[in-house]
Amino acid sequence: MKIIIRRPLLPGRTQRLVRWLRRLLFTTGILALVYVGLTLLDASLYQVSAKRSLQNQIQIGKERPIAQSVSALKAGDVLGRIDIPRLGVSVAVLQGTNWRTLRLGAGHIEGTPLPGESGNSGIAGHRDTFFRGLRDIRQNDDIQLQTAKGLSRYSVDWVKIVPPNQTSVLSSSSESALTLVTCYPFYFVGSAPQRFVVHAHKN
Repeated sequence: MKIIIRRPLLPGRTQRLVRWLRRLLFTTGILALVYVGLTLLDASLYQVSAKRSLQNQIQIGKERPIAQSVSALKAGDVLGRIDIPRLGVSVAVLQGTNWRTLRLGAGHIEGTPLPGESGNSGIAGHRDTFFRGLRDIRQNDDIQLQTAKGLSRYSVDWVKIVPPNQTSVLSSSSESALTLVTCYPFYFVGSAPQRFVVHAHKN
């Protein structure tokens, strides 16, 4: 003998509410995917433009060298490009670390020397976009920094995971150094509780 279990029918109003919630969640998901896609496309197009701007700066610098000062820079100005060949990382470095700057590229941390200059230059980037590849970085990896003044090469000294308030990793240095900073863990949902720091010295 078959036993048929019938699920109780939901009242009409409840069924309509469930259908409405499904449509809302589906629409929200689609809009979120569209937003992420447009954001990534915008960043990719900007990277092409920023790298072209850097090439123009290099060409102008060859013709008539111009001194660059921090005070003359504006948020979002193109300062250079970082390449980490082994990881396939290549990203334009912009001035500042506000939300728009970090959405479009890596950002020079204000208060540290400009990229390529003497001292410890700090550069920040998002863990889920331009600096995602840092999760696989190793000691002695080659980091190349191209600015209008020329190409500098750095070798990775160490990698540390620190609390967000540990600013000593950006302390001034008598040698030319590069410190890359991103959030950690790399696959954390929401505001990450730690920072992933890569320090490299100039060769």
